Amino acid sequence: MPEDTAPRPSVLFVCVHNAGRSQMAAAFLTHLAAGRVEVRSAGSTPADTVNPAVAEAMREVGIDLSANIPKLLTTEAVQASDVVITMGCGDTCPVFPGKRYLDWQLPDPAGQNADAVRPIRDEIETRVRALIEEIAPAAPR
Repeated sequence: MPEDTAPRPSVLFVCVHNAGRSQMAAAFLTHLAAGRVEVRSAGSTPADTVNPAVAEAMREVGIDLSANIPKLLTTEAVQASDVVITMGCGDTCPVFPGKRYLDWQLPDPAGQNADAVRPIRDEIETRVRALIEEIAPAAPR
């Protein structure tokens, strides 16, 4: 029986519409952490659908967002997360002691085409990879 019974770290990505940056970040973390991190995303004013240019840019790197639906930010989601990352959009996020809060200043992909979204996507991937190394590094082989 493995002795690794420590709970998985949990991360919540927040942006206004939960249709672009937070969706990309959550998808990268889910994909790259391979189950080592519990992942959530939400928005204070969620859109009806994921931004089509964001979905296209993520498809190009093999991640399908077509089934994702933007979700409303809840106090419970914040309370259940160890790390809360806002995506540079001035969100009012409930603050609880013992949580780690980060703000990733990133351009908003709203209204942009896939060409404009790709550099945002790539920056998010870089930041997510660094986050994984910090909170859930792969076990040594």
